[in-house]
Amino acid sequence: MTRHLLFLPGLLEDAEAFKPLIEGLGPRVTSSVADLTRSDTMARLARDALSQAPPGRFALAGHSMGGYVALEVMRQAPERVERLALLCTNARPDSPESTENRRRLLALAERDFPAVIETLTPKLLAPRHLADVSLTGTIGEMALAVGKEAFRRQQEAIIGRIDSRPHLKAIGCPALVVAGREDALMPVELLKELADGIPGARLTVIEDCGHMAAIEQPAKVLEAFVRWLETT
Repeated sequence: MTRHLLFLPGLLEDAEAFKPLIEGLGPRVTSSVADLTRSDTMARLARDALSQAPPGRFALAGHSMGGYVALEVMRQAPERVERLALLCTNARPDSPESTENRRRLLALAERDFPAVIETLTPKLLAPRHLADVSLTGTIGEMALAVGKEAFRRQQEAIIGRIDSRPHLKAIGCPALVVAGREDALMPVELLKELADGIPGARLTVIEDCGHMAAIEQPAKVLEAFVRWLETT
């Protein structure tokens, strides 16, 4: 089994986004979480991730924006990645509508950053989980810890990302793609497109789950990760 696993967080996320997975995997692997708050392009974020990776080959898991970074890592250093997991993300470039929405949020952040968190949170969880104060609290605490300036850099990187779909066929390692059935930001169809583009990738759809799969349904995601890590 893989011994080193590097997690790549999404927009306004830190290590708390993966805490249940890291605890569940326990001694199976040595896990670490990259800091993706420093740069404003995907190419630089991928270099940041690689600079924080363990020596040698490692498993790579990216959530949402972290998935975009993971795909860039696969272009920059495919020989370093032993296996790849992509959670609630997609391979497409930003749409004009999404870019416009991001620009509005960036303008709001300059006036009232907590309002950005309030705007985003309902889109991140399955409807049933919005009443769970432990989940909404975790999301809010992560966002405040990342902060407004890193939010600006991350959004600029997301807006400027390339279309990764033509590059998917070059991924040659065991790949897992995880979708949340009720993910309002990344519908299952986008995750299926992603999985279909990667040779041999396994698509796992998590029921009763929104965008924050690893904290909404940690046991189900952990089960998928264990299978993925044991794939030869």
